[in-house]
Amino acid sequence: MAEGSDTTTTIETPTVSLVAGLRAFASEHGGAKAVVEYVGRRGSRIVLVGNDGAWGDRMAASTDIARAACEKAGITVENEWERELIELMRPTNDLWRSMSKRVLAR
Repeated sequence: MAEGSDTTTTIETPTVSLVAGLRAFASEHGGAKAVVEYVGRRGSRIVLVGNDGAWGDRMAASTDIARAACEKAGITVENEWERELIELMRPTNDLWRSMSKRVLAR
């Protein structure tokens, strides 16, 4: 290794506001679980499912940051959408109405 070369890697850390938002969601809904979804250049989407069936999402710059934020917030990250997690979700009436207005184009 050459003298003066830097071999350290940059560890990305989640923002305080992201962790605070995750904690707030979990505390408002009796705890929560999360699924992290990669969405390309935009980063990663953290889909939160509260123990009461409510759900929401937050964005993070990368999947590593999303997972680190969930860990700091004390939220379990599921590796994929398991049936038990999907069955826990309770969509609001507003969401059902908005989905019924969408037209699928082929």
